[in-house]
Amino acid sequence: MSKKHAVGAILLWSTVASAFKLSLRYLTPLQLLFYASLTSLILFGVLYAKDFSLRIENLRSAYLGLINPFLYYTVLFSAYERLPAQEAQALNYTWPLMLVLLSVPLLGKKPSFRALVGLLLGFLGALVVATKGNLADLDFTDPLGVLLGFGSAIIWALYWILNLRDERPLVEKMFWNFLFGFAYISVIVFLSGSIEISEARALAGAVYVGLFEMGITFLLWYKAVESDVAFASSLAYLVPFLSLVFIAAVVGESIAPSTVVGLAMIVGGILLGKK
Repeated sequence: MSKKHAVGAILLWSTVASAFKLSLRYLTPLQLLFYASLTSLILFGVLYAKDFSLRIENLRSAYLGLINPFLYYTVLFSAYERLPAQEAQALNYTWPLMLVLLSVPLLGKKPSFRALVGLLLGFLGALVVATKGNLADLDFTDPLGVLLGFGSAIIWALYWILNLRDERPLVEKMFWNFLFGFAYISVIVFLSGSIEISEARALAGAVYVGLFEMGITFLLWYKAVESDVAFASSLAYLVPFLSLVFIAAVVGESIAPSTVVGLAMIVGGILLGKK
């Protein structure tokens, strides 16, 4: 059963880059985040209802919820709004490389020589994607979009490290993170007056993102990792490449050879530095 959970999670996560891009045709990043995070909050609220409790440990979600979902998805959706989906997802996928870098000051870990070579290869691959293979001129079509893509990877890596110290059950943790995060998002959305949406398909896209990027897929992945971490981890590297298939078929983007090459370098860099 664990393999089914892993395969299901991989397939669902492979669709979300396309869902982001399609939804952002009708919604602003903040609108998408508002309705998607509300969907996830309801989902985790239903799952957590029978075990609901108030305890002091849940106050840590005040800052974890600020990082994810609020900051992370605001930056990530803004990157997808500005960049082609294939570029945004590749840049976001550098988060394991950012994790290695952040582990030095935050966890006191010294990267091995292999990890350093992996970092060099991975970030070079990211530049290949961002410049569409034109490394000589370092010509970025949208420099701010590229910064947002890298920024989302940094934020997710930071959240991952902080999450290491959080031993609460997954559903409890996710509920409180989304409760606080949704509160922050709501304040910004109401102050900006951007809560209204005009098309039903826009809401459908946000609900899809809330369920299958932020919600159900995490539960499937958690069960898969608990049962067979080696199998689940090996499948995870298929996500960015499967995403390209959906991006081409559903979004209609023509996948650039530089994206495939750069993404292969990013994944190769991650694998090279992986213990």
